[in-house]
Amino acid sequence: MLASMSLLLDSFWRALAYCLHKRVIAWSLFPLLLMGLLSWALGYFFWADAVLKVQGLLDGVGWLHKVWVWFQANGVGYASEVVASILVVLGATPMLVVLVLLLVGLFMAPVLTGLVAQNRFPQLQKKHGGSVMASLIWSGGSTVIALLALIVTLPLWVFPPLMLVVTPLIWGWLTYRVMAFDALAEHASKEERRNLFVRHRMSLILMGVLCGYLGMAPGIVWVSGLVFLAAFWILIPIAIWIYALVFAFSALWFAHFCLGALVRLREQEGPAEPSPQVPFAPGVAAQNAPSL
Repeated sequence: MLASMSLLLDSFWRALAYCLHKRVIAWSLFPLLLMGLLSWALGYFFWADAVLKVQGLLDGVGWLHKVWVWFQANGVGYASEVVASILVVLGATPMLVVLVLLLVGLFMAPVLTGLVAQNRFPQLQKKHGGSVMASLIWSGGSTVIALLALIVTLPLWVFPPLMLVVTPLIWGWLTYRVMAFDALAEHASKEERRNLFVRHRMSLILMGVLCGYLGMAPGIVWVSGLVFLAAFWILIPIAIWIYALVFAFSALWFAHFCLGALVRLREQEGPAEPSPQVPFAPGVAAQNAPSL
């Protein structure tokens, strides 16, 4: 347990240091471009309709209708629209997070894992226990489960304390599943990957949950972009870039941890195959030696 925690903290600080690498910064801008285009497209085609539908649902709730009437009587006639906009953002953000996570898994994670392996573990043998197709199936299946969990837990989001617990747990579970698999796909065999998943399950889940809470921080920027409308076009791209950087940090953290754990596992297990030359004990060599 102590060894696992030591490895977790060591990989954490290494991942932070790697975030200053110019290649990591450059790759963190790649999802920013795609997410910026996607956010603009979704906002252009669906924003108004989504806000109107959510606002209609809010106006249909009896006690909330009285609240809106009170705001209107006090000169705030757009209160329901502001609340509806915030709810739309809070509902769309986890979906965008999942999409960015997939982009990281498909594009950034392999590159960052290779960077860690090249710099720290150049002699680590590659056993290719996970193919590209296996990674896609694994990531796709895990993402479907996470999306279903997000949909099922949507009613809980009206209670802020539950939203602050449920969403990071779901995203943390998805992060752990995708990042750990991709970090070990090239270097570990299937047996080694299963072994590490079992041996370090609690540490991996903890890493995923912590990354999940880190991923909630840009959501504050999203909401601030709605409150301070003048800074909307500045704050939202910043939030998307922070998302990408958090994902890059997550990929680096899992790469350092998983590859370091793989090295320790192989050191504990020793050589995969015993040496074919077994030395004879004194006095036995002469008896067992073939006669000439």
